[in-house]
Amino acid sequence: MSHTKAPFGSWASPITAADVARSGHPVGGGSFVDGEPWWSELRPSEGGRLGVRRHGPDGEVVDVLPAPWNARTRVHEYGGGAWTATDNGVLVFAEFTDQRLYRLDPGADAPVAITPEPPQPAALRYGELSLARSGDAVWCVRETHDDSGGVHRDICVVPLDGSAVSDPSRIASVVSGSHFLASPRLSPDGTRLAWVAWNHPQMPWDGTEIRVGDVNDSGEVTSYRTLIGSTTESVLQPEWVGNDALYVVSDRTGWWNLYRLGIAEGSEPEPLHPVEADMGGPMWQLGYRFYLPLDDGRLLTLRTLGNDRLGVLDPATGRLDDVDVPGMGRIVISSVQHNHVLLRCGGPKLPDGLRQLDLATGDLVDIRLSVDDLPDVGYLSEAQPMTFAGPGGREVHAIVYPPHNRDVEGPDGELPPYVAFVHGGPTAHVSAVVDVEKAYFTSRGIGVVDVNYGGSTGYGRAYRERLRGQWGVVDVEDTVATMRGLVEAGLADGERLAIRGGSAGGWTVLASLTSTDAFACGTSYFGVAELVTFAETTHDFESRYLDGLIGPLPERRDLYDSRAPLNHVDDLSCPVLLLQGLDDPVVPPAQAELFRDAMVRKGIPHAYRAYEGESHGFRRSETVIDALQSELSFYGQVMSFTPPGVPTLVLWRPTKSVDNT
Repeated sequence: MSHTKAPFGSWASPITAADVARSGHPVGGGSFVDGEPWWSELRPSEGGRLGVRRHGPDGEVVDVLPAPWNARTRVHEYGGGAWTATDNGVLVFAEFTDQRLYRLDPGADAPVAITPEPPQPAALRYGELSLARSGDAVWCVRETHDDSGGVHRDICVVPLDGSAVSDPSRIASVVSGSHFLASPRLSPDGTRLAWVAWNHPQMPWDGTEIRVGDVNDSGEVTSYRTLIGSTTESVLQPEWVGNDALYVVSDRTGWWNLYRLGIAEGSEPEPLHPVEADMGGPMWQLGYRFYLPLDDGRLLTLRTLGNDRLGVLDPATGRLDDVDVPGMGRIVISSVQHNHVLLRCGGPKLPDGLRQLDLATGDLVDIRLSVDDLPDVGYLSEAQPMTFAGPGGREVHAIVYPPHNRDVEGPDGELPPYVAFVHGGPTAHVSAVVDVEKAYFTSRGIGVVDVNYGGSTGYGRAYRERLRGQWGVVDVEDTVATMRGLVEAGLADGERLAIRGGSAGGWTVLASLTSTDAFACGTSYFGVAELVTFAETTHDFESRYLDGLIGPLPERRDLYDSRAPLNHVDDLSCPVLLLQGLDDPVVPPAQAELFRDAMVRKGIPHAYRAYEGESHGFRRSETVIDALQSELSFYGQVMSFTPPGVPTLVLWRPTKSVDNT
C-alpha cells in the first residue's frame, strides 16, 4: 500500500479526543456474586461516577447501581474496596457524595443508608468492604476526620440492617492502634484477626507490619502482636492457612515474595518459591489481591518483572506453574470461584478490561472491556519495551510507541517529535497495553514513550529505592536519558521532545523543564510545583510521603526549596501547559496557580486550563476532550506542526518586556 507523505504531527487521524473520552469507561475490580461477574466501571458520560454493573439476561450490560449513585470511597483519598455484595444480590457500597455506607436490595427503588450521617460532610469514610461470614454485617476500614483536622482509623463491623443509622454504637470498633490499617482477615474459627498496619512516615511500600490479635466475646481485639514486618520491610495481604498460620507477602529479600508463617511465638517465615520478581505491589488503594487461594490448596499468584505473569503455586512443594494468558502485559487478580478467575488485564494488542479465565481449560472470555471499540489496527502503534542507559550505566526501563498510521508516513530525512509520558505515584508502574489515548498522538505522527524511571515498582526494592531522597533528581535523569537514547538511536528528533505527566508525574515534568534543556515544552496534569506548602496541605495518607522522597521537615528544608520547580522558574526557557482540577484534594489548585503566576512574571508563554468539578484525575468526558485537544494544539504550536481539526489553544504571551528584577 502506498502512503501519503506528510510532516510528523500533521497526519490526519480518525481518532479524535471525543473518541478517547467516549470509548473509555475504565473497568475496575470484579467479583463473583452468586456465580455471576459484577464489576465497577467509570462512567465519563455520567459525570465521572463509578457504577456497579453486570450482564443482563440477554447479555447486555446493565446497572446494578443506577445513576446518580457513585460507589467510590475516599479512605486514603485513593479509596479501594468501595463495594461488596451478598450471594443473593444485596449490594453494599460507599457513596462518594457523603461517604456513608448504603444497602441496595434486589428490586428496591433506591439504596438505604446503613451508617449514621457524619457530623461534618464526609467526616466518616469506609473502605475495603467485605462481608462477615454471618452475612448480616460488613467488615471495613473506617476513617474518621475530626474538627481539628485530625484523622483516626480503625477496623470496624457495620450491621446491614441499618440499625447503626440511629444508634452509632451498633458499629463495633474491632481494633485501631496505628495510623493506617488494611487487609483485615478473620481466622476460620473466628477467634483471631490478622491485618496490615503502618505508621507515618512510612508508606506501605516502605515498611508495614502484619499483626494478629485475639477477638474477645464483644468482637474486639484488646491486644495484639506483630508477626512480621518493620519500618524497612513491606509485608502485604495476610491470608489464613487454617487457624494457626498465614500466607503473607514480604520484600525482605529485595523482592516481594510469598511466605508461610505460623502465628506461634518464634515462628519464622518459610519462603514458598523464592524468585527475583515481585509477587506484590504498591498498596495505593485498599483491597488489592496479589494472590488468591484455590479450592485445592494451591495459590493463584501474580509476579512482575516488567510485565505481569500469572501462575499457580503449590505451597507443599514450592512448584510454580505458569498460567498462559496470551497477549497480556498487565494483569490484576480480582476474584476466584472454583476454577474460574476474574482478571483485569490487557496487552500490547488487547485493550484492558475484565476477563474470566477457566483454569481447567485455559479459556479466556471477555466480560467487559474498558473501551467499546478499538480503532482500526492500522492506526495503533505496537508497544516496544526498551532499556536505556542512565547515569553511571544504570538501567532505565521504558515502553516505546512509535508513530504509526496506515495511510501516512513522514517525509524522507525527517525524524518525529516524541512525548515522554511520566507516570504518577511516583511509586507506580506502567506496562505495555494498547491505549487509545496514546494512539491519539501516535496516529498523528507523534511518538510516545512510557518511562519506568528509578522509583518505579515491578523491578524489585532496590530499583524503587533509587528515588529515596532523590525525587526531582533520579526521575528527571532517567526520563532525560530515555529521550536522549531515542535520539541517539535515530528514532526521535532531538529538537522536538516534549514531556507530560500527572500528579507526581507532573512534578517530574516541571522539574525537568526547570533543570534541563532536554525538552521543547511540557504538559503538567495536576502536578506538584512547590513542596513545603504541598506537604502542609495535602491529605493525610501522603502527608509524610516526602520524608522518604526528599527528607524530613524541617531538617531538610534546604532540599525542599532547592528541588521545587517553582523556585527555578528563572531557569525555565520553554512553554508549559498546566491542566488542573479545581476540586483536587491531593494536589490543590494553588500548586498550578503559583507556577502560572511565576511564569507570568518571567514572561514564559503558557496556558492554564482549570476544570470545575474535577478532582485528582479527570473523569468527565468534556474535560478529557478539552485537555487532549489543548495538549495537541500546544505541541503543534511549539514544535512547528499543524494538527488538523483541533481548536487552537490560546497561549499567554507577554505583551511587553518583563522586568525580572
